[in-house]
Order: sequence, then C-alpha cells, then structure tokens
Amino acid sequence: MQVGEDSAAAVAGRREDVIVVGAGVIGLTCALALLDSGRAVRVIDARAAGAGSSHGNCGTITPSHATPLAAPGVIAQALRWMLTPDAPLYVHPKLDPQLWRWLLGFAARCNPRDWRSSAQAKAALLNDSRARLEDWVTRYGLVCEFDSSGVDYVFRDAAAFAAGQHELDLLREFGVGIELIDGAAYNAQDPAFKPGLAGAIRFDHDAVLRPDKYVDELARSVRERGGEIVEQCGLHGVQRRDGALELDTTGGPMRAREAVIALGAWSPQLSDAIGLPSLKRVMQPGKGYSITYDRPALTPRRPVVLRERKVCVTMWDSGFRLGSTMEFSGFDASLNPRRLAALERGAAEYLHQPVGPVERERWQGWRPMSLDDVPLIGRVPGRDGLWLATGHGMMGVSMSAGTGQLIADLIAGRAPAIDPHPYRPERFA
Repeated sequence: MQVGEDSAAAVAGRREDVIVVGAGVIGLTCALALLDSGRAVRVIDARAAGAGSSHGNCGTITPSHATPLAAPGVIAQALRWMLTPDAPLYVHPKLDPQLWRWLLGFAARCNPRDWRSSAQAKAALLNDSRARLEDWVTRYGLVCEFDSSGVDYVFRDAAAFAAGQHELDLLREFGVGIELIDGAAYNAQDPAFKPGLAGAIRFDHDAVLRPDKYVDELARSVRERGGEIVEQCGLHGVQRRDGALELDTTGGPMRAREAVIALGAWSPQLSDAIGLPSLKRVMQPGKGYSITYDRPALTPRRPVVLRERKVCVTMWDSGFRLGSTMEFSGFDASLNPRRLAALERGAAEYLHQPVGPVERERWQGWRPMSLDDVPLIGRVPGRDGLWLATGHGMMGVSMSAGTGQLIADLIAGRAPAIDPHPYRPERFA
C-alpha cells in the first residue's frame, strides 16, 4: 500500500518496527533487504520516492570505479580548473568556510596510502553489490533495463590511454576483469565512434540499468512486500524515549524500534538531529549533470566513458543519456548551461551522433561526497537503534544492493557478507 501526503498524519503516533528515512536508491534497498529479513518497514521522505540524485545519473554499475576521487594530484588539478567553469571537476571560487574546511580534509586523503585503503573498501562493496543486484533483478522481477554487457573507457589521446592504465593492476587485485583494446580495433568494432581512437579499456563485469526505473521498481517491491512509503513527510529530529526512538516529522511524531537515516547529500543538514554533528565536516554535496534524449540512430554498442572529457554515455531501449561532471558549489540547484553544453561538446569529439533527435530532460543532482569517498554505513555512535547509510558519492546505484543487505545484516546481528569495519560512521565521530 502506498501512503501519500494526505495520510501521513494517519500513520503518525503508531510504534513501528523499522523506519527508513529517505526514499532514494539507498533507503529503498535498505527497506527491501529489511523486509526480506522479516522486519516491518515504513519509509518516509520529504519529497516523492526516487526524486533525488538517483533519478538522473547514468545508471552504470561499476566495480571498475573502485578507485576514489581522493587521489594524488586531484586537488592541484581542481585548483587549476577553478577559473574554468565547464571543467570536469570544478570548485566554485566562493567564500564558503565549510566547503574549504572539507576540501582541506579531502586534500589530506589524497595520498597513496589512503587512496589504496579507500579503494579496497569501495571494491568490496561494489563487487558484493554487483553480484547481489543481478540476483535482485531476477528475484524481485525488477523491470529496469538491466544489461550486463560491461562498460568501456574510450580514449582519443595515446598519452591519456597510457596514463589511464596506471591503476589497472590494483583493480585486477580486486577481481575486476580488464581487456585492453587497440584504437583501430575499437573503431572497427564500433561504428558509432569517429576515427582516430587511441584505445579503450573494457570492463566486462560492469553493467547498466535505467536508474529512475530501478528506483520505481524498488518502491514497487517494497510496497508489494508490505512496506509503507510515506511521501512528503520530512524528518526534523530523533530522540530516544521509553525504550523506543521517537521521530519528529512533518506528518507528526512516529515511534520505532530502529531507524535508518539514508538521506544522501542531505544527511549533514540533519546531523545535529541524529547526534552526529561531524557529518557537517565530513560530507559535501557534489553536483552532477545529465541530459536525456530519445535514442539517436547510431549509438555505442555498450555504455562508455569518454575518458579525456569524463563524459559518461548510456543508452537503453527507452533513451540515451550524457552525464557526469563534479561540481562543488554547495546546494546550488541551478542548471549551469556551460556545464551542460560541455557534455554535448565532449560527446561530439568522439561520436558521429553525440545527441538524440529529441531532448527529454536536463537534470542536476547532488552526490553525497565523504572525505575519503567511502560510504558511512552502520550504527550512529552512542545512539541505540539509530543507523546511518549515506556518503556513497558517485556510486549510490552501484553500491545500493550491497548497502541494503549490509544494513539488514547489521541490524539483525548477523555476520555480513563483507567486513563492515571500513564503513563505520565512528571513523569520523
């Protein structure tokens, strides 16, 4: 049963088993895994289910993306690009003390030791989630245009192709399958590309789905299994009273045995309410963009990342999308036309038909970026019954199924499939 805005008050006041705060891809996978564990679940969200950063991303499922953004040289590159508003990585040159404190902490992680540690943590969750997601698509009948054909990184510059291989040995350690393809051979394989490619890196184990359909299907599965989804119901605070959690919401007070906070980039705005004020210091919204079209007549044979321009190209039977970029400008909801145009210009360097015949949507959304580019998953320190699942950066869809199962296992006291230690929220407490 779906519970909408008008009935939020009707469900207030009852004691629930588990309340999940946030009806995005992470909140809904947590809810689904909890329902399968035998728990009764209600999901609440200040907006509609699936209205956040999951809606317009590129939908790639990528164990190949295990290496973190916090890499040696990234901060220096971002500073060089600060006066280039359409650069792939852009830090807005404004006076924002909280952003600059976060950047200093992020910069401290941009060293080989921390880079490798974060990569290991990301790889474990990405690999688990990739396998689990394919199983979920079948088990729950998720109609989301899932395709396991893999993802290619494509290069036009020989030096960039060589440099792009420096992290491949580490990815191989994590079990990521890799194939190097000569540029001429790749051009022969895929007529969608203009001639002159330097080469490509193929990750056969990667996959793709249509993320907005995936979230809709997760919501359907939650409801079919008896879960409630209460939309237009925001959270103001959480207190523990009389052995239960009491949630102060716009729909009235709600009581629960356990609660999972899965608010993505909005998590720091409720950090005081959930008793983890350090979230304001360790998380920032990283803005991404996409443009969705009807499919052009000639598209790449599989999803690709146009590596020098850092543009992701995905296609489904239902559409064609250009996306990516990373912008640190706070919660600025404007659509920057220069950054959107950069997606089309970048695609035009590689593809004969870089855009579709009809444009359907221009979109921006905020990714929840943590200092170490590793999610925060686990119990909120010192808050019995209160759990956190956030900070997935650009990998929310890729890590979604694994995160949901990890939360369900931790709440049940079961040994999870992966070591939960690297994701514990107390590392930033």
